[in-house]
Amino acid sequence: MADADLEEIRKARLAQLQQQGGGGGPSSGGGGGEDDQRKQQEAEARTHILSQILEPEAADRLGRIRLVKESRATDVENRLIMLARSGQLRSKVTENQLKELLGSLAENTRENEGGGNIVISRRKGGWDDDDLDDL
Repeated sequence: MADADLEEIRKARLAQLQQQGGGGGPSSGGGGGEDDQRKQQEAEARTHILSQILEPEAADRLGRIRLVKESRATDVENRLIMLARSGQLRSKVTENQLKELLGSLAENTRENEGGGNIVISRRKGGWDDDDLDDL
């Protein structure tokens, strides 16, 4: 991942925020058009970064994951972008590396959810079929 590309994206984003008057947010009176445009530019920047750090097979797999579970794909994208910005990626991510990343994210979510155990507690001394005969 080239640091020059990331720096170029940061400079473009900073220039955009300055042009919008410091990024005043949705209450700046500009309306939703600027907000939509900002979201679209962020999405384009994400896809640009991901296209640089993912091999085509890995990008295809991530696209299929997005079809099934969008939140999982977004988590993976965020993790990949974070790794790229911190300089921890030395080469493009292969499909096998993406599988390993998915496995580690799945383990983390399982630990955070508490394991997902189902406990069934049955009542003692409840109704029997014999109880209906007493009526």
